[in-house]
Amino acid sequence: MTIILTNDDGIDAPGIRALMQAMNGTGILVAPSGHYSGCGHQVTTTQPIRVEKRSDREFAIGGTPADCSRLALNYLFPDTKLVLSGINSGGNLGVDVYISGTVAAVREAAFHRIPGIAISQYKKGRIPVDWDRSTQLAAKVLQELIDRPYETGTYWNVNLPYVEPDAPDPEMIFCEPCTQPLPSDFRIEGDEFYYCGKYAARKRDRGSDVDICLSGQIAITRLKV
Repeated sequence: MTIILTNDDGIDAPGIRALMQAMNGTGILVAPSGHYSGCGHQVTTTQPIRVEKRSDREFAIGGTPADCSRLALNYLFPDTKLVLSGINSGGNLGVDVYISGTVAAVREAAFHRIPGIAISQYKKGRIPVDWDRSTQLAAKVLQELIDRPYETGTYWNVNLPYVEPDAPDPEMIFCEPCTQPLPSDFRIEGDEFYYCGKYAARKRDRGSDVDICLSGQIAITRLKV
């Protein structure tokens, strides 16, 4: 079946290549040509969207992640059966899903009654992402989720935790999304406000995706349109 891979970090980001590896090379890349992290469900309607065909299996889109899903599902590959988004460099937990371009790509798929799975890798401080480990964990998650019966209007949001190099693989836990706000701390200099909230210090509902992921386990939530 036709599987679309997209993201919000851009088509040349290591995360989408890790996702391709997790799928054993299966899938067609339809991803932004640039970086759209934090763009939410923004779509392009007042200017043209450039489509660069790099190969039969790789398309760089001059638009947002939601644009990528729209174009893939309606024009480029209308026979698509699944949309995967990620692996995002950084978590998309709880209320992050309203900000995340990664999640927006699979939400757009859900609008079109197509199953979708968004995968993000939580980053601990300045420690570089171990993409080989992320690939391994993502492959296990995808094996678990892809064959599950599809419920119309739903989509999966997965967050991989930071794992110490020698630690065993974390457990997959199905949970609810946290409803607590993101840290809203700012540093003020004159008339300018600089955001300085600490992601790892965010409030968390016990047993929610934020709590699960920051405690070192894989958080899996099923979201609804």
